[in-house]
Amino acid sequence: MFNWNDLVFFLELARQNRLAPAARRLRVDHTTVSRRIAELERSLSVKLFDRKPDGFVLTEQGHRLFAIAERIEQEIGNVPQALGAEDMAATGRVRVVTMEGIGAFFFAERMAELAQRQPGIVVELVTERHIISLTKREADIFISFVPPVGQRLVIKKLGSFRLALYASATYISRNGMPKDQSELIHHTFVDYVEDLIAIQPVRWLLDVIDPLTVSFRSSSMHAQQNAIAGGAGIGLLPLFSAKRNPSLLPILPDAIQVHRDVYLSVHEDLEFLSRVRSVIRYLGEVFQRDSTYLNEL
Repeated sequence: MFNWNDLVFFLELARQNRLAPAARRLRVDHTTVSRRIAELERSLSVKLFDRKPDGFVLTEQGHRLFAIAERIEQEIGNVPQALGAEDMAATGRVRVVTMEGIGAFFFAERMAELAQRQPGIVVELVTERHIISLTKREADIFISFVPPVGQRLVIKKLGSFRLALYASATYISRNGMPKDQSELIHHTFVDYVEDLIAIQPVRWLLDVIDPLTVSFRSSSMHAQQNAIAGGAGIGLLPLFSAKRNPSLLPILPDAIQVHRDVYLSVHEDLEFLSRVRSVIRYLGEVFQRDSTYLNEL
């Protein structure tokens, strides 16, 4: 009879494809993962993985077990809910992946409230520029500016946020304040590195202008904001970040308004896990509560 606990190691290695990342997620040594997989294969008398140069790949039998193990994982996660002990059992890690700007400037400081409500939950906030795969379990929750495409995903719109043009007093003193949108063509801008933009909605400056002169580009919104505050030029920034820096002055705020929607995605196998559902519910509350902050100067 195989050890049920080996399924935990099997699922993580199937999702991570390599021993080291799986071991980090499980907080064990990589040799432990290798040993438990070997024991599982021996007890079931099947080969579950092919060892390839680029990682571990599920065999046909491995894919069959993966489907069964995921169902077992989901049922185990549903036990607290079924027994009416969801709040008490909301413990464990929840990995949330999102863009750097909204993760650092908006979500991070709001995690303290969630920690007080649900002290058993540890949120792992990971920032990425590209769309990740929830199907491959690269995250528990994905928050993005476009709804991802994939099988068995649950996608909901959390809300929206506004962006506005900003510059520093230093820049305005040197170059003057634009009187209308037509004058922007004569100004210098700060923008993203074009060939590193993985998600097209992040090219938000094009909603306003395709600038002739750009003095600074960065793949980091944080770096862009600091450059704008330092006088490098005009930039389009989300209100949730720009409001934090009093040296940033809004440019043509009544004439120029850009908005982006925010979507939350979760794989349907994880949607009803108590820890995941607690984080989803809290994020929904945050966007509803802070709608004014996100959209009004």
